[in-house]
Amino acid sequence: MAAYSDAELQQLMVELESDLVERKESAADGRRIRRNICGFANDLPGNGRPGVVLVGVRDDGTCASLTIDDALLVRLSNIHGEGDILPLPSMTVQKGRLNGCDVAVVTVEPSANPPVRYRGRVWVRVGPSVREGSVEDERLLSERRRAADLSFDSRPAVGIGLEDLDMEFLRDHYLPAAVAAEIPAGNRRTIEQQLRSLRLVQTDRPTWGALLAFGRDPQGRLPSAYVQFLRIDGIEIADPIRNQKQLTGRLDDVVRRLDDLLDLNVSVRTEVVGTRRERQQPDYPVDALRQLAYNAVMHRSYEGTNAPVRVYWYTDRVEIASPGGLYGRWTGGLRCLRSSKTTSIVLPPSSTSAA
Repeated sequence: MAAYSDAELQQLMVELESDLVERKESAADGRRIRRNICGFANDLPGNGRPGVVLVGVRDDGTCASLTIDDALLVRLSNIHGEGDILPLPSMTVQKGRLNGCDVAVVTVEPSANPPVRYRGRVWVRVGPSVREGSVEDERLLSERRRAADLSFDSRPAVGIGLEDLDMEFLRDHYLPAAVAAEIPAGNRRTIEQQLRSLRLVQTDRPTWGALLAFGRDPQGRLPSAYVQFLRIDGIEIADPIRNQKQLTGRLDDVVRRLDDLLDLNVSVRTEVVGTRRERQQPDYPVDALRQLAYNAVMHRSYEGTNAPVRVYWYTDRVEIASPGGLYGRWTGGLRCLRSSKTTSIVLPPSSTSAA
């Protein structure tokens, strides 16, 4: 959470009230404090900065000599979990001493999912005042939320820096394939600027997609970003395991090793007739297996799960399980097992169904 320094809070305390600060002599008017918290969370002006409620300060910025004790701080903190303000605001409450005055500082972050409502109504800050939002205000906040919605791979990765990416691999393999050679030479952009233009960097941080594709250690940040391969000698998960692999590394490493495993495990029967050897159909259509496995890796969900992509090869079938659900409807000769967290594809031997 982006917090204000003491110097910034002291300035907010004495300046004219704005859409970033509200001053209260006491916490007696709880409804108005909650409306302001709702208004700061909605951030109608689009400041992108936290709003602050200073409790224990008069309108003119002077000290109200309010006792800031644990009971007051707990009462203010409980506003977060009451459920009257939804979605729940991201806020902190702490005691501060500003300009010689004890103050309760309530800091409210702009919501990533506006509009935020207090008791079912949208409240917004307009200059130094808080008012109920209009239909147009709600429309603007809803559009802002939709515009900010990004897929998981496009979001900036928390705690990741450019040093976590394999820059040598990026320069030598990805950038030459993604951008015409004369373009970087002509515009003289830094590597960070090039990655930002390719949407691999957001708000000065690599995206999760960049980490998965070019990270030095993707599994260090996303432990579930691997494929678990089991070759089972039987038809039940408890039967003996003939072979097992854990495929880790960058996405291209995972997919390449998975491709090799599929080729190695597909059996092709041959029949000798006299001096002529005839090649028969493989037990599984390798192109179908490859397509299903690629889709499981590329379209899996990383949110709300630590499960890997699973490829379980039994004697009578191959099961490919991908965290997350399928989009749309599934048709064809393959059996699809769906749950709220995982989609499993079951491919029987000698199937000719395409993925």
